[in-house]
Parts: sequence; C-alpha cells; structure tokens
Amino acid sequence: MAASQRSYLDYNATAPMRPEVATEMARVFLLPGNASSVHAEGRAARAEMETARERVAALVGALPKNVIFTSGGTEANNLVLSPSFRHAGKAGAGLLLVGATEHPSVLAGHRFAPEAVERIPVNAQGTVDLTWLKARLEAAEGPVLVSVQVANNETGVLQPIAAIAALVREHGGYVHADAVQAAGKVTLDIGELGVDALTLSAHKIGGPKGTGAVILASDRIEIADRLIRGGGQERGYRAGTENVAAIAGFGVAAQIAKANLSEEAERLRSLRDEAEARLLQILPEVVVFGAGTERLPNTLAFAIPGVKAETALIAFDMGGVALSSGSACSSGKVKRSHVLDAMSVEPALAEGALRVSLGWMTTKEDVARFAETCERLVETLYKRKANAA
Repeated sequence: MAASQRSYLDYNATAPMRPEVATEMARVFLLPGNASSVHAEGRAARAEMETARERVAALVGALPKNVIFTSGGTEANNLVLSPSFRHAGKAGAGLLLVGATEHPSVLAGHRFAPEAVERIPVNAQGTVDLTWLKARLEAAEGPVLVSVQVANNETGVLQPIAAIAALVREHGGYVHADAVQAAGKVTLDIGELGVDALTLSAHKIGGPKGTGAVILASDRIEIADRLIRGGGQERGYRAGTENVAAIAGFGVAAQIAKANLSEEAERLRSLRDEAEARLLQILPEVVVFGAGTERLPNTLAFAIPGVKAETALIAFDMGGVALSSGSACSSGKVKRSHVLDAMSVEPALAEGALRVSLGWMTTKEDVARFAETCERLVETLYKRKANAA
C-alpha cells in the first residue's frame, strides 16, 4: 500500500521528522569542527549547539545554561533519578516515589535501591492520589524525590504537576516531571510547574531520534553520580563528543513546536474529538480510557470489548492505519498495559487497549480512514459472532 494511502496515527511513539529539521541537520552534518575545540571550526559547531540550547530552553521557559543534552528521554530520566539529585548544600533523597503509570524508563531506569522505591497509586482515571502522596511525604524521614510524568504516553492523561510540586516542596523534597509526551502539545513552563527537573525527547516533536534533554530549574541543582563519565561536556553531566547535527535538529523542532503550540493543540483536539465521536457512533460500547479527566489534545486510548489488541492492530494495519497498543518501548511486543492495570481496568478489557495519537501531518482524511477501518473491523467481528451463534 502506497504511503499516500496510509494514515500514520502513532505520534506518541514517534513523530515524523519535520522537513525543516532534516534541512537543518543536513547543513550541520557538513560542519567539520568538534564543539569542544577552540579553533574557528570548533566555535562554529559550539554556536550551533548553543542556538539549539536556547530554543529547547524557550520551549519550557527555562534558562539555556540549565539544559543538558542527552541521547534521549530514557537517558535523561536515568540521569535525574539518582539518590545524588539534590539542591546544593542539601542532602540527597533517600526515597523515590514514582507514579504507578510512569514510563518504563522511570519505573526501571532509576538508580535507587529497590527497597527505597514506592509507587504512588492512581485513581480509575489515571491521576495520582494526592491524599496518599501527602500522607507518605509526612511519614518520610529526610528528603524525598518524586517523579510524575506531565502526560501519560498511553492514555494522554495529564497529571496535576503544579499541585504535586507544591506538596513535595512543602515537605522539603525534590520533583522531577517526565515531559516527553507533553512537550509541543501543551504549554510547559518549568517555573510555573514548580518542578526541579523536566526531561524531553526530540523525536516526539518532529526532531531526530536519539536526542533528548534534562532541563534543570536552577544551576544550584546537582546530580553528583553521572551516568557517562569522561570529558567535561554538558557541564560535566554527560561526557562524550556531542551529536551536533541532531542537537541542532532538536532546536529547530522545539522552535516550531513553541511557535505553533496553541493553534496546533486546538487543531489536534478537534481531530481527536472527531475520531472519538465516530468511534462511539460505530460502537457505543467502546471504552475510552481517561475520558473523565484532562488529556493531551492528540491522544485517544480505547478498547473494543471482546477484541484483542493483536487482532485489531493487524486489521487497522491492513486497512492502511498505523496505530499502537500502548507504549512503543516494549520490544515490539503486544502485552497488557501496566498503566491500565494501575487504573484498575478489567484485565480482559486492558488486553484490547489501542492508542490513536495524532500530530503535525494528521488530516481529516486520516480520521476518516481510521473510522472506516474501525467500522469494517466491528462489522466483521459481529458477523463472526452471529455466525458462531
């Protein structure tokens, strides 16, 4: 099937690279200098990086000097979630509290001992239990590091990050927010959120794969235990010669995302709502996860009762629609979502979970193709059931 006859609706896994990003990267790839060199060629490479740093910082209302480039969101999360994360002159955290619906790079990528990690429960809509969090913070001895994502990658559910951060600060703790899925889809300001660190990934906003960033709220924040040691690149937080072209591409993607944020969010919300309405019209029994709370404007997670995700994914793919059964970070396997388990979704229903995620190339035609394919899938399913009866 030709690309023009297919609809890519899996932006939460990765967004297609924007043409402006590819053009910028092609130009920077040809620059010969190492960004750590003092000669003119090295200074030119460094200038490309600093321009990108300014653009990425602007996307989240941060200072450029507090942007640390990494190989992606996973490395960024792994770097931050260390017992050595602290404000200068203060003690590091002895306990890590993570949302039960966090990305695997948080749940499995932190550097705390297993006995020093606890999961914050969520309600049926997927938002964290603030009452539980408050009680746990009050009972803790010493500083606590709390990690909660701004938006869930599977359901699109938005967390009350500012309220969480205020609670944690009140009890002398530190706050990290994984903003990988939220960046470019909702407004982010590190100061208004009140967190100590945000993490980002370029390929979710139309930039290159393999580039991300840690954004610190202040240069008074320290992470003593570094993941990649060696030279002094990225203020010593991340050794190794920088991927200047990819970083430059990240900067362009961030600049475009910020410039178009409000208009694009409204456009995507309209398309998402249309897809959801068509879905419920086709089969009112469809369950939309997180429907009763705030979600990303581009994300629709649902299940058709009685249909397994594997069956549906094949049907959609054959119908020219690329979507997902949840997180794309599980080695290509279709398995039940820990996110839906944490939301107390019935196992049989969770096994049928699908995710539609829209982005900068999505059109009304794509939504129509999704709805038509869904209608054929439902018709086929119920024909089989009727014949079997």
